[in-house]
Amino acid sequence: MPIRYDDDLARFEAACTVDEALPLAEWLEATAAPRVDLSACTELHTALLQLLLAARPAVAGAAADAFLARWVGPLLPPGASS
Repeated sequence: MPIRYDDDLARFEAACTVDEALPLAEWLEATAAPRVDLSACTELHTALLQLLLAARPAVAGAAADAFLARWVGPLLPPGASS
């Protein structure tokens, strides 16, 4: 599973596809103070990016992938809150 959910932390791993959008949306809505770890994410579908931009979860682990770090990282600064 490309996204693992541990209480208030979602860990994005490898290629995260559109199939993960509904579970992510439900988790973001149900979690009081969601955090995301993008450090192991290699691809992020734009549907997931849109959910992250709307919810503004805190970033617990910045993206290691160069593209995600450059273009997605600045949009979700560490400490951002929902």
